[in-house]
Amino acid sequence: MSAAERMVQKVSSTRFFAKVAPYVIPAVDRAVHRLTRGKVLPSAQMLPGVILTVTGAKSGEPRRTPLACMPEVGGTFVLVGSNFGRQGHPAWTVNLLANPEAEISWKGRDIPVRARLLEGAEREEAWAAVLAFWPPYATYQSRVERRIRLFRLHSR
Repeated sequence: MSAAERMVQKVSSTRFFAKVAPYVIPAVDRAVHRLTRGKVLPSAQMLPGVILTVTGAKSGEPRRTPLACMPEVGGTFVLVGSNFGRQGHPAWTVNLLANPEAEISWKGRDIPVRARLLEGAEREEAWAAVLAFWPPYATYQSRVERRIRLFRLHSR
């Protein structure tokens, strides 16, 4: 791991980052993603990322959320509902629970997916992989009492 990667991980584990990032990073990602027709996602310079489009649980309207993801061998993705280590599950996780058929934009391609909440041994195995992939998730989990939700996305 490079010094720059270590610094990014350290910064992303701070409480200041947890307060500021949820307002800045998604807004910049959405704007740049739209302007580049899905080819550029600035936060993907740190971690692989997708734009998740899911139907809102209450509104029934499409909701677009830029998210870090963990691509897996075989074409699946794991999404982590860390909410930057803040209290409360992120809204997109509630939406996926209500409407698991969604779409992701991955490297300029739109991919229809079905999301599945991971539980039990499958979740524990994925959680270990997620922590190896991005260790700051452990700090996020330590700040909250809720169990961070993990979803696996399969193309449909």
